[in-house]
Amino acid sequence: MKIKPFAVEEWMNRYEVGAKYNIAETCVDSISLDQLFALTGTDPDAFFSDLRARRLTYGDIEGYPEFKDGICKLYRTLKPDEIVTTHGAAGANHHVFYSLVEPGDRVISIMPTYQQLYSIPDGYGADLHLLHLTHENGYLPDLEQLRRLAVPGTKLICINNPNNPTGALMPTEYLREIVEIARSVDAYILCDEVYRHLTQTDEWCDSIVDLYDKGISVSSMSKVFSLAGLRLGWIASHDQAFLRACFSHRDYNHICCGMIDERIASLALNHSEKLLERNRSIVRNNLEILDRWVASEPGFHYSKPQAGTTALVFYDFPMPSHELCEKLYFETGAFVTPGDCFEEPRSMRIGYACDPAVLDAGLRCISEFVRNHF
Repeated sequence: MKIKPFAVEEWMNRYEVGAKYNIAETCVDSISLDQLFALTGTDPDAFFSDLRARRLTYGDIEGYPEFKDGICKLYRTLKPDEIVTTHGAAGANHHVFYSLVEPGDRVISIMPTYQQLYSIPDGYGADLHLLHLTHENGYLPDLEQLRRLAVPGTKLICINNPNNPTGALMPTEYLREIVEIARSVDAYILCDEVYRHLTQTDEWCDSIVDLYDKGISVSSMSKVFSLAGLRLGWIASHDQAFLRACFSHRDYNHICCGMIDERIASLALNHSEKLLERNRSIVRNNLEILDRWVASEPGFHYSKPQAGTTALVFYDFPMPSHELCEKLYFETGAFVTPGDCFEEPRSMRIGYACDPAVLDAGLRCISEFVRNHF
C-alpha cells in the first residue's frame, strides 16, 4: 500500500521533543497519575495494590467492561457491545477504513482535517472526493456541495467534529442535514470526535452515533481527558454488520488493548465530569488569551474556534508556513504547526490548551519574531 507522508505527524515527530514553548500540542494539558488520583479522590495505594496482584494476561479481549461502561456515559444511545476498543483514535480511524473500505469504493472526506481521514482511504484505492471547507462558510461542510458529491453508491462520508485544525463546530441540526444526505444514498458517516465535549458553552454536543444508525464515532482518552499516554481509543456504532467486520479485522492487527491502560481509563471515565470541568476551564480561559493576542496583532486573523483545542491562524507575511515555523522554532523555541501540513498556506495551527504560561510565552515569541523579520 502506497500512502502519502503524514505531514502533521512528521512535523511533530521532528521538533516536538526539543520545543521550549510547545503550542503545537493538541491535547488538553496532560495530567500525571498523581493528578488523576487527586482529581478523582482515589487512594493510589489501593489502586496499585489491585494492579500488582493481577497476572499480566491479555485481559478482556473485547475491552474491560468498566471501561466500556464509562465510554457509554459519553453518548445517549450507546451500549457496551457497540464499542470496539483500539490503540488511540489514530488506531480507531485506521481500523474503520481497514474494516470498511475496498478499492473503488466512493469515499467523501472534508479538508482541512486530520490527514488520516483522506490519505488512508486514498491509499486503499478508494474513489476519493474532497470537500474543501472555507472561511466564508465558517469551516463547515457546504451542504449543497456534499449533496452533489454523495451520489448513489457512496460508501462513506468522513467528517470531523469539532474540526481539527480550525475549531469549527457543527451544531446538531447541521449534523442532521448531513445524516439525511448520507441516508439518501445509504452511506456510512465516520465522524472523528476526539475533541467532542471541549466546547466553549455548556450545551450537550451530539455524537453522530446518536443521530444515525450508520454513524460511526471515533474518540479517545487523549485530547478530552488529557491521557494520551494510555494510547486508548474506540469506535462506536449501532450498525451490526460494520461492528462484525471491525471485530473480525481486529484479530489481525491488535487483538486487544492493555489491561493496565484500560483500568486507568476506567478510573478517569468514572469521574469524567471532574476531568471535563477541569479541561473545559482550560480551553475556555486559554482561548481568551489567544483571542486577545490575535486581536492585538494586525498581521494575523482567524475564525475564532467554537470547540476543541486548536485554531488555524492565518498571517499576511511573505513567507511559506514551513519556513516561517522552522525559523520561529530555531530562533525562539516556540513550536507551532505549519498550515501547509493541512494544505492551508500562510497559516499556522496553534494548540491553545497547554499551560497558560506556556501559551502566553509562545505567543509573545511569535510577536517578537514577526517584529524582527517583517
